[in-house]
Amino acid sequence: MSIFRNRAASAAIVAVAAGALTLTACGGGGGGSSKDNSKTKDDAKAQSKPVKIGDAKASTGPAPEVPGAKPGGVATVYQEADFSHLDPGQIYVSDGKLLSRLIFRGLTQYDEDDQGNLTVVGDLATDAGKVSDGGKTWTYTLKDNLKDANGNPINSADIRHTVERLYASYITDGPTYLQQALSGAGTTYRKAYPGPDKGKHLPKTVLDTPDDKTIVFHFKEAQVDLPQMLTMPGYSVVPEETDTKEKYDNAPVALGPYKIADFKPGKSMKLVKNDQWDAKSDSVRHQYVDGFDIEMNHDDEDQTKTLLADQGSAKNAMMFTGQVATTQLQQVVGNKAAMKRTIQGYAPYVWQLNFNLDRVKDKKLRDAITLALPSASVFKADGGAYGGEVANSLMSPTTPGYDEAFDPFNRKGKPNGDIEAAKKLIKEGGFEGKKLVYAYGNTPVRQQQAVLIATALEKIGLDIQKKEIDSATWYEQVGKVKNGYDLYMTGWGQDWPSASTVFPPLYDGKQIQDGASNYSHINDPKVNSEIERIAKITDTTEATKAWAELNEYISKEVNPAAPIYYTKVFQIFGSNIGGIRYSSDSSYVDVTRVFLKK
Repeated sequence: MSIFRNRAASAAIVAVAAGALTLTACGGGGGGSSKDNSKTKDDAKAQSKPVKIGDAKASTGPAPEVPGAKPGGVATVYQEADFSHLDPGQIYVSDGKLLSRLIFRGLTQYDEDDQGNLTVVGDLATDAGKVSDGGKTWTYTLKDNLKDANGNPINSADIRHTVERLYASYITDGPTYLQQALSGAGTTYRKAYPGPDKGKHLPKTVLDTPDDKTIVFHFKEAQVDLPQMLTMPGYSVVPEETDTKEKYDNAPVALGPYKIADFKPGKSMKLVKNDQWDAKSDSVRHQYVDGFDIEMNHDDEDQTKTLLADQGSAKNAMMFTGQVATTQLQQVVGNKAAMKRTIQGYAPYVWQLNFNLDRVKDKKLRDAITLALPSASVFKADGGAYGGEVANSLMSPTTPGYDEAFDPFNRKGKPNGDIEAAKKLIKEGGFEGKKLVYAYGNTPVRQQQAVLIATALEKIGLDIQKKEIDSATWYEQVGKVKNGYDLYMTGWGQDWPSASTVFPPLYDGKQIQDGASNYSHINDPKVNSEIERIAKITDTTEATKAWAELNEYISKEVNPAAPIYYTKVFQIFGSNIGGIRYSSDSSYVDVTRVFLKK
């Protein structure tokens, strides 16, 4: 997905987690106890099952009422940092996904039940799509009377424009699945079409709009997962008439139940009701509260302390991508009343230490660093047992094909690193005293983790130069090919339950470019050819097995990134916030159903 921002998506996503997850709004059923009732890999495994495809009836609004919901009031949202992008085409992180669910709409979306099971339904479209030609052709029909926040009607030309603008040079940070499927893998899609600013459209043999309500996608290869793909916030609609191109990041136009009324970058954002949104056209979202006041610069410590105290305006406050702070974990877990207003989930993200292969070229050095990483200490700094667990693989337990037994660096036996084994490799390679630049985000958790990692690597004889980066622009900076760093952590989660949303974006050498997700710049011929081969396998079981085998090759033969920990989510809310539940779509709270109890 998504890359995880807090990607930490996010994100991805986003980026964007998909799948099914059993949740409990009271924190594992044992509220008030200090016992570890956090989510487990058994919960994660449930997320690996395929999503369902809904029909036109399932796509018809309004959405079923949330039990006990009442209209009115303004919910306050605490955010650690600003949103890196507001332009849908640039959104690929977790906090951007949650905001997108409130203000944007695409052709499809996920409908989620109370057990976390997901069904793809039509959002702006009447259904999840009609497929023909063996999966190569998909047809969508728009619902009636769709309008943006300015009252302009939405038609097929707006959908075409939304797709075509993704080819523009200023779109660098969003997902590229759709563009590649339409016009070529890797970065070749940019050569196939210069973008709408040149005054041309994609050929009708690629993207056709025969009338105002019909959109037809023509692919060279079967795209069985297109309905899931189109749920991503990166493919939300940008109306042609109101597109300000590079400036769209500053003031996007809403199609969802809320719109941006005021935005002070780095400080605050105010959402109010979009009176042009019609509940009858939306089978998932609600518009219970009058708006959301989003306050930035609240780190996890501040968010947890304020929400746990539950005084005054904090009763109407909530987290988006914030989590219960490690230092206050026991105060929350040991408080039965507080636990009743928490949610938990096993998120799909793998936090990994990327090696910039343009600079860290010796595999023996990469292996030494991987062996030395204090994974247990690092994840405990990010929420303890409720925040994650040691990762044995670059695949998440939520991803089909995950194998808990595959543990090439003995994370199970040495969860806090094997310093002696790492020292041996350092000595063999003559790396004593080697300088490496380790970049990290300027948040309390990342700062603590940086100290833990730098200390461990200094123990094996390396000279670590720590470089702190603004967390709001973290992925833009490490996403540059010439970023100037040797080591940096990123988090990635599946965009839907398939390793096809993990390995191509992260490890395909053909996708190396500024803003792409190949953060380690791996360009291995065998990996590239295997990704191309596996992507064409239509048998899910066979493809899953092939992705798992490729995962083993990447880890053992190349080692472009060291897995550190898997992510769990543990959030707390004000006592007057209603409708809260964990979303296996967003990997955080389901923002589509929030209301104030009184």
